Amino acid sequence: MNVLNTVNVLDSIVPISRFNKGEANKIFSDVKKSGISIVVKNNVPECILMSPQSYRKMMEEYEDALLAAEAAKRLSQKVEYADHEDVMKKFGISEADLDDVEVNLEQ
Repeated sequence: MNVLNTVNVLDSIVPISRFNKGEANKIFSDVKKSGISIVVKNNVPECILMSPQSYRKMMEEYEDALLAAEAAKRLSQKVEYADHEDVMKKFGISEADLDDVEVNLEQ
């Protein structure tokens, strides 16, 4: 995803009147190239247009940041953790019980 800085933020501004003039295809094409456009109405930002790929990447980064914050929060707490053997013993599970279990992890 392209990061907006002071120089290219001005280039990314699109007056809403351009949509009324039938320039939507051109605007969407520009978004695919630049990654983002800011639509303004009466000189006030109304919405931000971005490609699905840029949006997906932004959301993944946001979710990663939330997970990192939660992990940091949990690591900072004084908690007593149980090890693998204690959990197995607590639930009456042996290593042999797990031999035929198939696990699929998403990536």
